[in-house]
Amino acid sequence: MYITDLLEEDAEIAIKVVIVGNGAVGKSSMIQKYCRGIFTAEYKKTIGVDFLEKRLSVQGEDVRLMLWDTAGQEEFDCITRAYYRGAQACVIAFSTTDRDSFYQVRRWKKKVEEECGSIPMVLVQNKMDLLYNSQVDSFEVDRLASCLGMRLIKTSVRENLNVNKVFHWLAECQLRILARQSQEYSLIQIGAGGLTSISQSDFLSQYERSWTDQQTTKRRRKHQTRDQIKQLCDTRAFFLAPYTTKHTVKHSAPTLCKRL
Repeated sequence: MYITDLLEEDAEIAIKVVIVGNGAVGKSSMIQKYCRGIFTAEYKKTIGVDFLEKRLSVQGEDVRLMLWDTAGQEEFDCITRAYYRGAQACVIAFSTTDRDSFYQVRRWKKKVEEECGSIPMVLVQNKMDLLYNSQVDSFEVDRLASCLGMRLIKTSVRENLNVNKVFHWLAECQLRILARQSQEYSLIQIGAGGLTSISQSDFLSQYERSWTDQQTTKRRRKHQTRDQIKQLCDTRAFFLAPYTTKHTVKHSAPTLCKRL
């Protein structure tokens, strides 16, 4: 894989990435290091949402990453909720030195899924440079990542360890999704509902179901027509057949009436 920074005017594909997790786990420091190459040990609480961009080339595609750093404090939950919409990838971060942030990973994942649906996610264990003061065990971290079905990347913003790897991996995941979507041609369907864009496979599936329904309807109508004709024939036969009874009177040859 070849990755390089690009000029601003070269970016074509935009990917919105949200970075979530408890406060003070290093979310802001991570995107500052990735986008601007700077690191500060002084903690400053994010109020609402911070936004940065990074342009790069991944697998020959020009990509613009839009990184949304959301506040981890509960008091900002109503503010940041709207910024989840439209996100295409997510970083869930926790700190090696903060066990509560590790416990809250499941909650953050559930929240992202409720707001964004199923999108590529990566679990980040930050502050690996403070491993000597770790509050979480490596085994339980690996087990959590496995249970959640998430890629685990251990980072240190201070030492610039695996920071680029986090965002490059998410960009690759989203590009694979876009590639699969582009393999199916888009068709335009004109109907009572207006113009709608559907994939070729969906269109063919709908056409097949419609054709099957039409054939079933034709067969049903054909059987109904036969039944109606049979019923009509039985009715006509009833009215046109000669009326007979059990006591049939046989008339003899006509005779002349006697005169009184």
